[in-house]
Amino acid sequence: MRYCVIGGANADIVATTFQPFVPNDSNPGSIRLIAGGVGRNIAHNLSLLGNEVVFLSFFGGDTFGWFTADSCRKAKVDISLSDAAPVGTRSCFLSINNCDGEMIGGVSDMVSAGCITPEWIADKLKRVGPVDAFVADTNIPMESLAFLIDHAYAPLYVDAVSGAKAPKIVEAMKMSSKKHIHTLKCNRMENDIIGTLEAVDRRFISQGPDGLEVIEGQKTTHFEALPCEVVNTNGSGDALMAGLVHAGPQATVEVAAQIGLRCAKITVECPDTVNKQLKTLYEQLS
Repeated sequence: MRYCVIGGANADIVATTFQPFVPNDSNPGSIRLIAGGVGRNIAHNLSLLGNEVVFLSFFGGDTFGWFTADSCRKAKVDISLSDAAPVGTRSCFLSINNCDGEMIGGVSDMVSAGCITPEWIADKLKRVGPVDAFVADTNIPMESLAFLIDHAYAPLYVDAVSGAKAPKIVEAMKMSSKKHIHTLKCNRMENDIIGTLEAVDRRFISQGPDGLEVIEGQKTTHFEALPCEVVNTNGSGDALMAGLVHAGPQATVEVAAQIGLRCAKITVECPDTVNKQLKTLYEQLS
């Protein structure tokens, strides 16, 4: 299938301690630089799953930006319609993980995503061509998300990203005239922040080790998490979203959830935010 993803692309600096994290002290551990960003990760995962992906974003105007753009090219993600932010504009995420792979906290410097304006998106949509679905993350401005809700010409999937950015969905829906989202993916905290939203066909609520809750109409269904050995939780939600999208807009909730959970399992068992072993899952699904 062919998808268009609009969202953040950044370099991830991931620090993981060797022992349980001690606040207010220097903790021995490992530090790695990897390509990240919710939108970029989703696009990369979708490509690994055998899809054609057009990614719309602004890459940072520094060496981190060049590094991230190159990662997309290597992943066979089409970035021909993406742009570079002004020189010096950074797009970077710093994550501190405990020794068990769980994120303790993070700092997001996503100034370049602010360049994704409604006018910029409108120009790009003229050249994207036919797609099976659009995917957006909330790194983009709320005005841009509202524009997408109104002008996406295929089903729209939205990722809440974080508690700080989830309110953009509520505000974008208020600004929108169409007020309709096919699929919303969030975690428990983000779901509580967003609250009740009408005109969302499906809401997938990630509950970590407690599985996945799905609300479709008046029906709520719970899916158990798959057994796994957690190495790194960064990127697992992005993999889950990619699995939901890969299933296709016409897939049942059950099929979408199972594929999403399998993608998340594969990802948390890898030190990277994207696990290239998703190619194996694609072969199995094929």
